[in-house]
Amino acid sequence: MPDDRNVARALLDRQSRTYAEEAGIALADRPGPLYQLLVLTTLLSTRIRASVAVAAARELFTAGYRTPQAMEAATWQDRVDALGRGHYRRYDERTATMLGTGARLCLGRWHGDLRRLHKEAGADRAVLRRLLTEFPGIGPTGADIFLREAQSVWPDVRPYADRRTLAGAKRLGLPASPGELVGLVGEADFGRLASALVRVALGEESAGEVSRSAATAH
Repeated sequence: MPDDRNVARALLDRQSRTYAEEAGIALADRPGPLYQLLVLTTLLSTRIRASVAVAAARELFTAGYRTPQAMEAATWQDRVDALGRGHYRRYDERTATMLGTGARLCLGRWHGDLRRLHKEAGADRAVLRRLLTEFPGIGPTGADIFLREAQSVWPDVRPYADRRTLAGAKRLGLPASPGELVGLVGEADFGRLASALVRVALGEESAGEVSRSAATAH
């Protein structure tokens, strides 16, 4: 039987990209990429398939809405149309409104720079989560999504494992605690592991296939 470290490595071999990377976001601790992650988080927070949310985010970014300034300047219909091209149906009109409101909040309170939000919260995850949930459409689950992805560029947040991350770990028979999970891959790769475990929890990746891959490598 493969050990936990081999299972974690097999999963990373099969699912090496975070959701941010899949959406075309070159995540970095800079205003543009952090805002793009906020947009992706807003889209992922509705009851819609992750693949559709990622596709819709790519359409918004292709249309040029990569900054809160550009998102606010776009018309409501422009945002609806971009979401529609990503097949983000049913929630498109409501989400277009939330993206506009969220862009204004980002500009008004944080001057378009979510590093200011990070700095205000310090190392307090509870404060980070509370500040993130002030954005329309982002509740506790959305705050978890943002921080799970942002930990790749915000080291003080690591290791961040939300409920879905731990559910994926459980399906693979891996430890269900962030401290033990980070020991399997190291801090630098933990954001990728967390994202990959979510894919297992959501059924986007097969736990059985990962285990077989680990056994073969072993």
